[in-house]
Amino acid sequence: MEVGGSLAVANVQRMASSLKEVPNRYIRPELEVDRVVNDEHVSIPVIDMSKLVDGYGGDELAKLHSACRDWGFFQVINHGIAEEVIMKMKIDVQEFFDQPLEEKMKCAQLPNSLEGYGQAFVLSEEQKLDWGDMLFILAKPINGRNMKFWPKVPSSFRATVDQYSTELEKLTISLLKFMAMNLGLDPEKLLPLFEEGAQAIRMNYYPPCKLASKVTGLSPHSDATGLTLLTQVNQVQGLQIKRDGEWVPVDPIPGAFIVNVGDIIEIMSNGEYKSIEHRAVVNPEKERLSIAAFHNTNFNAMIGPLPAIISKDQKQAPNYKTVSAIDYIKLVVSCKLDGKGLVDQMKIQREAAPQNKST
Repeated sequence: MEVGGSLAVANVQRMASSLKEVPNRYIRPELEVDRVVNDEHVSIPVIDMSKLVDGYGGDELAKLHSACRDWGFFQVINHGIAEEVIMKMKIDVQEFFDQPLEEKMKCAQLPNSLEGYGQAFVLSEEQKLDWGDMLFILAKPINGRNMKFWPKVPSSFRATVDQYSTELEKLTISLLKFMAMNLGLDPEKLLPLFEEGAQAIRMNYYPPCKLASKVTGLSPHSDATGLTLLTQVNQVQGLQIKRDGEWVPVDPIPGAFIVNVGDIIEIMSNGEYKSIEHRAVVNPEKERLSIAAFHNTNFNAMIGPLPAIISKDQKQAPNYKTVSAIDYIKLVVSCKLDGKGLVDQMKIQREAAPQNKST
């Protein structure tokens, strides 16, 4: 499905290996004034999936509710996905990015497509650029896969991604079920919207940069998805989330998935759960690799506040518009990564009620 694409830009991995000066399009002056919290006691919540699944998770359910409402981010441990499945994915992604550029370019993005090897959401020649490359593919539904963008090298890549995507899809559905319960919903009001849902996987490569404090690996944004599950290929820290106007570094727990609430869940929950602005920063000496799996509704769904959310509270009005999944995707690809701009476009703007004046 062609819904829009990204302008072609220089390959950052190759550029970083021989560059003497960082081009101005990558320099972000605003980074000099951004406040970063360096407090080991400030960290995103950790959710033990085994406690939820075993049915003894009253406290864990409450923690999940708080994480989705107050943080928009959490790490999930004891998630049930075999370490072997995760390690195979990490190894194959590392091997893909270690290949010569000519080999990787066999999967290069094409006009009017987000899929492939390159960069996403580059919409103008004046736009500031991110210090990183990516491989982006649609993994689900299976009949929507475009194998042109799936690497043939390493030879195990396609089978590895197939297994990995299936396991993450199962975990996502389980998380959505518990989130629905926390919202006071019958899970059947939410889960069918994600059955045969679209799942995309973005594999990120952030080269080291001698001016790391002046560039970003990935611009500040919230995810346009339902849920995003992220794993680090190596343990180089780079993810930061915005909380109370400050940037909080996320220290990944080995073996855990970092989960964040996407814009779709914020919209469907009518704002009770929040998608959170986040960014990727760059290390001055070490490369960083990560794998983000984006889980979305199926293409037949309507994206808007769930009627069951609105009807359970007669005083609550919809805070967001309702659009088709296809129109939502078109809106997503028309926006550059820019904070919560997409959510702002989906919000219903209301004029303040006039105040009564006493005479």
